[in-house]
Amino acid sequence: MAETPKIELRNVCKSFGKKVILDNLNLSIAKGESLVVIGGSGTGKSVMLKCILGLLKPESGEILIDGEDITNSSGHRREQVLRKTGMLFQYAALFDSLTVWENVAFGLIQAHGMKRKEAKDIAIQKLALVGLGPELADKRTAELSVGMQKRVGLARAIAAEPEIIFFDEPTTGLDPIMGDVIDNLIRDCTQDLGATTLTISHDMESAQKIADRIALLYKGSVVWAGLASEIHTCGDPYVEQFVHGDVDGPIKLDILKP
Repeated sequence: MAETPKIELRNVCKSFGKKVILDNLNLSIAKGESLVVIGGSGTGKSVMLKCILGLLKPESGEILIDGEDITNSSGHRREQVLRKTGMLFQYAALFDSLTVWENVAFGLIQAHGMKRKEAKDIAIQKLALVGLGPELADKRTAELSVGMQKRVGLARAIAAEPEIIFFDEPTTGLDPIMGDVIDNLIRDCTQDLGATTLTISHDMESAQKIADRIALLYKGSVVWAGLASEIHTCGDPYVEQFVHGDVDGPIKLDILKP
């Protein structure tokens, strides 16, 4: 018998007025797998992630975690399920009013009810995993570089050792060298945890470094999915156009002409 997917989306539809964003989206992520969903702006990547997190509700379809349909779950039940998860936001989304360690430990204290001293010890351990020393623990986030802030965000995402981690454009705003550092940290940290990861990105180099599989989203549907190692040899016209950044091809850009 096939193993139950860790995350599964079945025929998920989401619209805003007459604008269809997700169009019978189907996606499956195995336990311990790293899936990167790529696609241009406006293809539905962020809306998909918000639907999984319960920030948006689809009009139809099912979203399952460990085989349980959470699409219409109560707030309490969804909160219980989401305790299995961690997230690295696009711009880290750190709290300016909190110190570095308080940011990392935020979920431990607020969601898991951990005492501050124990939470601080864990926060310092997680900061070490992303290459940040204990001397930074009591600093304010505004004192850190963008790359360091992203690493603090990653430490927060893994602080509770979640089963599932979501990454929202993890290399946005970073130079190529720091982007590579973040990619390596994501890969190492998630493999050490054995976590299932879902990343949304438009960065092809980043996607190939952190993904086991890649799925290409276009107009709210998956038009190709396969191993990351196959992305340059699959011959799919959608993939070929996206990878090479060609204007001509099956992917049509919504550009207003003068």
